[in-house]
Amino acid sequence: MIVAAEKPLPQAAPSTAAISDAVPRPSPAILAFDFGEKYIGVAVGDCETGLAHPLALIEGEANALRFGRIEALIAEWRPGCLAVGLPLSMDGSEHDQTRRARKFARQLEGRFGKPVVLVDERLSSAVAEESLRNMGRGGRAHKHDSHALAAQIILQGYLDEQARGSRRSDDNGDSNATA
Repeated sequence: MIVAAEKPLPQAAPSTAAISDAVPRPSPAILAFDFGEKYIGVAVGDCETGLAHPLALIEGEANALRFGRIEALIAEWRPGCLAVGLPLSMDGSEHDQTRRARKFARQLEGRFGKPVVLVDERLSSAVAEESLRNMGRGGRAHKHDSHALAAQIILQGYLDEQARGSRRSDDNGDSNATA
């Protein structure tokens, strides 16, 4: 099931069973994708530390090659879930690329059986390109770097939102416990 970004990641319930009988927790790793027709930027993050890092650029338009590369990344990182940047217009409306990103998210979920979250990616590519320019790595020579960096920005935003939501839940729980 593809869920909206504001929903928290599923967590395994605490178990009182012996260590050997414990149900394995989902991996804290998460892979994020900045989907494009020619390039897909990939980032990896950790739900426990709340940090995201640019990881890879997948080039080409052939689905078999793209999904083969994604499969290798999933096998290597063993993420508990996946995130896909959802391109929206500045007014929040959807367009052709939004529909393509949604289709890509459904394909990921169907092929790999991992939960997929859609994350608003407005301005992530512009922020990535600006960051590269500020590091002296702007222009055509470093254009490819912007895709993985955009995926990192998308994922970091998602992780930050999850942390804010968790803190709000903790704050509400603490105030209810003392009332």
